[in-house]
Amino acid sequence: MNSLSPRPGVATPQASTSSTRGLHVITWGCQMNVYDSERMSDVLRPLGYRAVSTPDAADMIILNTCHIRDRAAEKVFSELGRLRKVKEARAEQGAATVLAVAGCVAQAEGKEILARAPYVDIVLGPQTYHRLPEMVARAARAAGAVIETDFPVEQKFDFLPADRAAPAGGSAFLTIQEGCDKFCSFCVVPYTRGAESSRPAQAVLDEARRLVAGGVREITLLGQNVNAYHGEGPDGRTWGLARLARVLAGELGIERIRYTTSHPRDMEDDLIAAHRDLPQLMPFLHLPVQSGSDRVLAAMNRGHTADDYRTLVARLREARPDLALSSDFIVGHPGETDADFADTMRLIDEIGFAQAYSFKYSSRPGTPAAGAGMHVPEDVKDARLQELQAMLRVQQDAFNDATIGQVVPVLFTGRGRKPGQVSGKSPWLQAVSVEGPDSLIGQIANVDIRHRYTNSLGGILTEETDRA
Repeated sequence: MNSLSPRPGVATPQASTSSTRGLHVITWGCQMNVYDSERMSDVLRPLGYRAVSTPDAADMIILNTCHIRDRAAEKVFSELGRLRKVKEARAEQGAATVLAVAGCVAQAEGKEILARAPYVDIVLGPQTYHRLPEMVARAARAAGAVIETDFPVEQKFDFLPADRAAPAGGSAFLTIQEGCDKFCSFCVVPYTRGAESSRPAQAVLDEARRLVAGGVREITLLGQNVNAYHGEGPDGRTWGLARLARVLAGELGIERIRYTTSHPRDMEDDLIAAHRDLPQLMPFLHLPVQSGSDRVLAAMNRGHTADDYRTLVARLREARPDLALSSDFIVGHPGETDADFADTMRLIDEIGFAQAYSFKYSSRPGTPAAGAGMHVPEDVKDARLQELQAMLRVQQDAFNDATIGQVVPVLFTGRGRKPGQVSGKSPWLQAVSVEGPDSLIGQIANVDIRHRYTNSLGGILTEETDRA
């Protein structure tokens, strides 16, 4: 690791450079990974790295991984095999390539990655990417790969550059909280992201202010348990998510505020009141329940019952009658019976969801559920998932159908799939496309909703628009 001779195939970085190096980041997983990928790009910008659209044009490739989905590690190795060919082809042309694996799979499988893919230069966990410039330098000097998968004492956010590339489309993610202390039986997050920690409120406000100055009109606050946010405020007191949202809406004038992912146990009274009081807080909430069976919820260590969830939803809807809900569901958790699954279907039918994410349970090494026994057969999980998704699809279609004929404000975030189209988001996070000019991107305009497609809505612009 202390060798002064460059590692073969790794370019030696410079503290500053006039030359431009290509950077290609492949992002898998949640919105927090999207934010992390953007910030890794920011960290590497002083070294001359700029985004390129394909890996074969990149001097550095980062694969930012997610450990939530089934067979996550094997998918990483499959992708690495493809990227190895890119790296070798570039080497034949005399071009060096730094190949890095980041994110939760890197955190959980770091040594295995280096054993099975020794051509990888850097392996880094989600808490260490602020050290990327140092890692690139070490990889250039070292005889072996660099691995950084510890949980450093310092907060990575304290070391990230203040300047951040302005996201296109008027919408941006902003991480305010990381880690999890809930230890759900099926989840690896506490082991890959660490304990719950919250950024100081002033640091969040400063980053949000810079985003607004760059043209951002909507900010989505991110965290593994974002409504567990408890950052130190500039007044020396602890701020919760509700206080933070009120300041973002009031002092900073942010027009649209969202947050994800929340936990039912952390939905406090002041946050429910914020949904009532703040029109800037969008009427869409992702509130995972996972199961409608109290027995399964206890086995999952969720810390709430199905009726607790029903009561919470009723309070939220009383505070904000137009609130739409999204949720997560896992079918086939170890020990789940037909009766347990029927309880989940009953809860879905009673509450109604505008969107939802649903999965078959898949074992994660090291989690309590992995060694619990009583695993549900795959064919049973398949059948339950299809039944559950069919009900959720009916509910999503019904919600979207109810939007037809309404005029809704849409934040346009990019071009549509067809020439001459632009697309954006309704307040309820529905994808909306219209015929319109690119000048609408980053703006909010009223749309008369006319059509419902499989996963989106279509409409026409009205004359009453906000083009400011």
